[in-house]
Amino acid sequence: MVDLRSDTVTRPSAAMRRAMAEAEVGDDGYGEDPTVRRLEERFAAMVGKEAALFVPSGTMGNQIALRLLGRPGTAVVAGRRQHVVLYELGAAATNSAAQLLPVDDGDGTLHPDDVAACIAGEMHHWLPVSAVCVENTHMAAGGAVWPLDRLHAVAALGVPVHLDGARLFHASVASGVAAAAYASASTTVMCCLSKGLGAPVGSLLAADQSLVDAARAERKRLGGAMRQAGVIAAAGLLALEQVDRLAEDHRRARVLAEAVAERWPECGLDPDTVQTNCVVFAHDDTDALLQHLASEGVRAGTIAPRVVRMMTHLDVDDDGIERARKAIAGAP
Repeated sequence: MVDLRSDTVTRPSAAMRRAMAEAEVGDDGYGEDPTVRRLEERFAAMVGKEAALFVPSGTMGNQIALRLLGRPGTAVVAGRRQHVVLYELGAAATNSAAQLLPVDDGDGTLHPDDVAACIAGEMHHWLPVSAVCVENTHMAAGGAVWPLDRLHAVAALGVPVHLDGARLFHASVASGVAAAAYASASTTVMCCLSKGLGAPVGSLLAADQSLVDAARAERKRLGGAMRQAGVIAAAGLLALEQVDRLAEDHRRARVLAEAVAERWPECGLDPDTVQTNCVVFAHDDTDALLQHLASEGVRAGTIAPRVVRMMTHLDVDDDGIERARKAIAGAP
């Protein structure tokens, strides 16, 4: 099967498996796992932050950030289609004392004027805003990349920003903007090692040292403290060496987008807007389409009613993309 449901379906490479088997380990609960420490230090340096924390998942990284930045009785502004709003099973309502305040993110970004209006709302009986959450790349908007100047414009409003950078390195490769430049506009930044980079598990949350120290306590409260985690951190170190190859996934996604636009010109997908590894488009009968694709050996998924998603990754080569292209051409 050519599995395009998500870029999380990748399998660890032989090199990753060897590194995991041979990893030097200790008890990370005591801060004594040397491989975890190397991973945290490497990521912190890549995003220009003082420190980082290894966590099991991107969702946990986001939730820890919300607990740190979202003060009780306040609002956290976020795009209405962001992962923290739609795709974390309401975790923010359980894990944070702040309320999410969704705003429009049709193009994958937040307009600074919309965020400013939310902040000004405190003078008109609205909740005070304690933080802003942004997503780069923005999955539901087809892997859209934030322009750096817009991100800095949001940060300039003076409210702490959490950067949900689950696919931050995709944004960096597509735009040519260093990950550290994006992260410089945020108080906290999270990135997944298992989305496109090939690690079997794990994400990282970076910030200044005091916030990471607080995050370590929140990780334990959420049940995310790990022990000999160097076994999986070793794969994460190799994942961070694969950032440049993400350009291959972007090229292949563009081929898929062109096939979709040719088959369904009315779906509204412009291939020129596909910047990274995510192809999102509308279809009136997603069940029939997914069944057809599966019959041709291709898996895809949905992210909303009548919205299909296909994602390229390192386990899908050019032959797989050609097979998917042909399946799309013959689809209902």
